[in-house]
Amino acid sequence: MAAAADSLSALRHFTFNDESYTYYSLQAAQENGAGEIMSLPRSLKVLYENMLRHEDGLSVTADHLKDFYSAVRERRFDKEVFFRPTRLLMNDSAGIPLMADLAALRAAVADKGGDPQKINPLIQADMVVDHSVMVDVSGQAQALTKNLDLEFERNAERYQFLRWAQQAFTNFRVVPPGIGICHQVNVEFLARVIWTQTSSHGTLIFPETLLGTDSHTPMINSLGILGWGVGGIEGGAAMLGQPITMALPRVVGCRLTGSLPVGVTATDLVLTLTQRLREYKVVAAFVEYFGPGLASLSASDRATVANMAPEYGATMGFFPVDELTLQYLAQTNRGEANALIEHYAREQGLWHEPEGPQPVYDELIEIDLSEIRPSIAGPRRPQDRVLLKESATRFEQDVYQSAPPLQEGGVPVRGHDWTLDHGDIVIASITSCTNTSNPANMLTAGLLARNAVKKGLSTKPWVKSSLAPGSRVVADYLSDTGLQTSLDQLGFNLVAFGCATCMGNSGPLAPEITEAIENSSVASVAVLSGNRNFEGRIHPLARANYICSPPLVVAYALAGSMRVDFEKHPLGHTADGEPVYLADIWPDPEEVAQLVNTALKPDRFLERYATAFDGEERWQALPKPRSKTFQWDPESLYMKEPPFFQELSTDLPARSPLEGARALLILGDSITTDHISPVGAITASSAAGRYLQSLGVAEKDFNSFAARRVNHNVMLRGTFANIRIRNEMADGREGGWTRYMPNGELLPIHEAAARYREEGVPLIVIAGKDYGAGSSRDWAAKGTHLLGIRAVVAEGFERIHRSNLIGMGVLPLEFQPGVNRQTLQLDGTETFDIQGVQTLEPRCMLTCVIKRADGTRQEVELRCRLDTPLELAYYENGGILHYIGRQILRQADIRN
Repeated sequence: MAAAADSLSALRHFTFNDESYTYYSLQAAQENGAGEIMSLPRSLKVLYENMLRHEDGLSVTADHLKDFYSAVRERRFDKEVFFRPTRLLMNDSAGIPLMADLAALRAAVADKGGDPQKINPLIQADMVVDHSVMVDVSGQAQALTKNLDLEFERNAERYQFLRWAQQAFTNFRVVPPGIGICHQVNVEFLARVIWTQTSSHGTLIFPETLLGTDSHTPMINSLGILGWGVGGIEGGAAMLGQPITMALPRVVGCRLTGSLPVGVTATDLVLTLTQRLREYKVVAAFVEYFGPGLASLSASDRATVANMAPEYGATMGFFPVDELTLQYLAQTNRGEANALIEHYAREQGLWHEPEGPQPVYDELIEIDLSEIRPSIAGPRRPQDRVLLKESATRFEQDVYQSAPPLQEGGVPVRGHDWTLDHGDIVIASITSCTNTSNPANMLTAGLLARNAVKKGLSTKPWVKSSLAPGSRVVADYLSDTGLQTSLDQLGFNLVAFGCATCMGNSGPLAPEITEAIENSSVASVAVLSGNRNFEGRIHPLARANYICSPPLVVAYALAGSMRVDFEKHPLGHTADGEPVYLADIWPDPEEVAQLVNTALKPDRFLERYATAFDGEERWQALPKPRSKTFQWDPESLYMKEPPFFQELSTDLPARSPLEGARALLILGDSITTDHISPVGAITASSAAGRYLQSLGVAEKDFNSFAARRVNHNVMLRGTFANIRIRNEMADGREGGWTRYMPNGELLPIHEAAARYREEGVPLIVIAGKDYGAGSSRDWAAKGTHLLGIRAVVAEGFERIHRSNLIGMGVLPLEFQPGVNRQTLQLDGTETFDIQGVQTLEPRCMLTCVIKRADGTRQEVELRCRLDTPLELAYYENGGILHYIGRQILRQADIRN
């Protein structure tokens, strides 16, 4: 290349509506020798602009900029790139622990004589409180109010902490409980698409970018905004001004053609994409959509598709900016900058014309939308798509045939004249921002409910039905159209504006149904319009879980069983005894389209979001203590001071050899963060439940693991304690059990870990493929660290969890292809010496010496998955926040 692509030489100006703007021109960078930047995928253009704008000679240098294009075309995916987001989005489940970590870090800095206010967000950080509400009450008019009452009662200490944080930190805002789900609030309200700010060069204009402490943050990709999910640990680093380091991502172009057939929903599309893209293996890639088919997908349809990027394994599911993007911004009361957005997007080559020139993609997959068919996914993974017409047959094959036989006539239920059988649906929930952000989906569900009521149909009595939209706007248009009345008649009363059932906060089943399931082996089912259906996630008593569109959730509630074939079996009968099939009540698509046009009104969004940060009376009544550091209550069982920074000093922690290690767990493929750190209700029989009972906490006050995340004593006991996890060392027993070695005693995970800690024995975890899939759950790494686990050795890692492990000082190591726990015949009796952990380099090879009980030895090579120099620095410091805290102490010239 002829010249370095330095940032100042790429500065350009334009005047728009009599206003002057300065921007970092991608065309100018190309002309200055950066390579064919304008031919890159749009997502990489945004990433390159971000690097260009943040060139500082340290994290981003002229050489980084010069080499970027050639690295893309040469597919050098080990190249380190740095990214600084415009803002950070948090839910309360990850956000409160993150802010608690910052509070603890403030205390550690203050204790050393430093300025605690140096620990403060340097970019805009928004938290939406959406993960705490539980569906305790459903099927009644007062369900929403009662659930919100219980939420405030249970979470008073957590919310008081947030009130302190609001005044203690700058650049930090909170959307209080009862407003909506963070991703839907983000898409409907917070997002801008472009940002402007005053700089030394004038008014600087640039693309909005985002990180979120939730894996479904890519929902924002639907508006052409670059963003993805990270763990709370990595999010905290970004918030404190650290660049996010990543390996150069693959970009897979997904060309869409055609349009969806009548009766096919965006949910059907995303479930098909999830299956196809998982098969194609897009883990950690950017998937970028383009092509003529985009013109048939509304911004809401795109939001449904982008939301489930983590389910198909991608970092992002990126859609470009086009006319439909601007239409949605106008419909949601944000259209005032549309002309400027279009002008900037065209200048930078970010605008999409369906038939115009497209970027050059090194990998390409094509999807014909006209071939998509109605589908569901289950019973255990979102990529396990099933055609709706085959769902009953597949349930028979996947679940029923392997379920134990029940007594003839089914399992009796106390106080009722009906019984439960395998496949009976005990939870049917319209939930999650994935689908409730989509007016077409929601209005189709409402119309189907209206048609069902007209035919005299009703929800089966054993089904707990609920409706938890991602924003109050949804409730407004369902009410204005009169469709909420019909949903209410089928038991789909509003229960919450939050994640609820999608994240496992489904609340209790009726006592008699719980009793019947617990006293039998009935394979009960949950259906939901969410994005995940992992084992044990939705409800402990639901043995099978299926994802489907909102209208199909209503249909399954009417059917009452997964064994109903919608084409062959009626959902019920009219008063005259006439059978009613799903096709008889499926809404007219023209009526759906008419109602969608009336649902998205700018005034509706203006009214609902005008007071989004204020909260209602209960929130405003909470005290707001004013202090630089938080006053921890040692008696609190919700808000314990995090233990991670108590030994913080300017010196790097010593790295002891990893020798004589024992495997605490040996796990199979697709171990999710739900397996590692459950998020739902704490049960009385669990280790965490027994611990709370020992402290005098009644079972009704246990709350969820998500709500107890700032109590490490509870969370430690929940780590690897999912009721469905299968440790291959535990002799076939499900749940949080392991064998303590060398005597082989079967113990709860945390008790065995405590014994090993007392003896000074280091611990590792052995796992299969796709380790850490699912939510961006920082406690899956924090709990791993607190158990004393020094390294995780797996066949492969999901992106976010690998980063979280590094962020907590746990070493991710990868088997070489063709080598795994099975080929090595590991059973937990071995010890492991992992050589070279004191002299690591990014992606270096390490030798692991396996010493077997019979005295034999075997050596295997492991890949160190510290992929970049900055990740190595984080690991050496014991974690990301330790790295930042140590920097602040050094800058203040504070010695140990």
